[in-house]
Amino acid sequence: MTYTQEYLLKLLKELCALPNETEWVEFKRNYIEHQKIGEYISALSNSAALSDKMAGYLIWGIDDATHKIVGTDFQPKKFKVGNEELENWLLRLLSPKINFNFYELDTEQGKVVILEIDRAVRSPVQFQGKEYIRIGTYKKLLKDFPEKERELWRIFNTTPFEDLPAKEKINADDVLYLLDYPSYFELTNQPLPDNKSGILNCLTEDRMIIKDDAGLFTITNLGAILFAKRIDKFKNLQGKSVRVIVYKDTSRLNTIKETTGKKGYANGFKGLIDYLNTLIPSNEVISKVFRKDIPMYPSIAVRELVANAIIHQDFFIRGAGPMIELFSDRMEITNPGKPLIRTERFLDSPPKSKNEAFAFFMRRIGICEERGSGIDKVVFQTELYQLPAPLFEVIENNTKATLFAHRSLSKMDKDDRIRATYLHACLKYVQKQYMTNSSLRERFGISKQNSAMVSRFIKESLEKKFIKLVDPDIGRKYTRYVPFWA
Repeated sequence: MTYTQEYLLKLLKELCALPNETEWVEFKRNYIEHQKIGEYISALSNSAALSDKMAGYLIWGIDDATHKIVGTDFQPKKFKVGNEELENWLLRLLSPKINFNFYELDTEQGKVVILEIDRAVRSPVQFQGKEYIRIGTYKKLLKDFPEKERELWRIFNTTPFEDLPAKEKINADDVLYLLDYPSYFELTNQPLPDNKSGILNCLTEDRMIIKDDAGLFTITNLGAILFAKRIDKFKNLQGKSVRVIVYKDTSRLNTIKETTGKKGYANGFKGLIDYLNTLIPSNEVISKVFRKDIPMYPSIAVRELVANAIIHQDFFIRGAGPMIELFSDRMEITNPGKPLIRTERFLDSPPKSKNEAFAFFMRRIGICEERGSGIDKVVFQTELYQLPAPLFEVIENNTKATLFAHRSLSKMDKDDRIRATYLHACLKYVQKQYMTNSSLRERFGISKQNSAMVSRFIKESLEKKFIKLVDPDIGRKYTRYVPFWA
């Protein structure tokens, strides 16, 4: 992230005002050996997590006893380890590869270099396979302090992403500048207070911001990801904006346009859906009375899948956010992270969210459905529109949902038919009904005289064990079917 010189001077002043070096700040007069810098990155990152700080700092050009600026001749951008730039060398040997940035600052008292290091979030940060920690003002191996290691893992296991800080130690005016607070009041159906204090109190009650003892504020990840005026103003959330890409045909070779959202997910959701609706082509349908245009994909299904991708993503995967790709024959909606439930149980299982506070707020303002009803609507809408069944997949460390454009039954392959049959059985089951030959005929739009075709689809699904008989001994005419898990 790029900071202004004014911000860096303010940050330096705050850090130098600390009474002593802390476990998350280290001062150095001049350059230290590159190996030690890597060890400090590990130690300060882990200690920032223990101290509930957004970042740790290693600062050159400061006297560690008096905290006065003495200047440094260290030039990190020009320093190399062998033929490799220092930053690349450090990053290569860190695990996981956290963000860190060197900032060079000229002051009246001399040059200062600030190394800002992101806190550890899911596991201790290692350098060359070893984990370090700060004990007081000393850098130590984490393994030698098991109580610190246990506390660190407890923090990783209990601190949700939403409660972590997105921007710390800012004043009230900065809060109101960074957050779209009018949208917050509009979406929560609250009257907008006529004073700054009332606005800040409401944001605090909903955990969008936290006020500290000094009267300064922290914008939480919850507040920033929901109501940022610009997500890119928050370093930890860069890359989390929704990307929309439109391709010319069925491949990714020819891109027509690509757009990246700028707002938070709550204040930007309506605009995102409206924008998608302008991109989705329509098919002209001629009825007995009039012609009308029908969107290629049901708007309700698109809305639900986009909301799911936003809500159920893994926010701890840095630099990756939801992505919506429009091809000539399909729409793919991808989010970073693996789901907590199996894809074949998306329709019947109440969704388990990695981000409970975020999901709760999105339900509260009506952006997503109550637990367990969203995917039902997606499947129902695709059946209503006589579309191929949606496809849910886990690809590497991502979850993908695909909506397909209309295809005639003759162009659906065996996998398409089995998937549609299975999801139809699931939908019927959660509606306290059973799938039958008749209901499946209706789903595919097949006439009664062609019921043998549907019987073949059912047989294929039975053979693959996606569905099962309810009453094996009942007459064929009255046979009922349920999903394999029922």
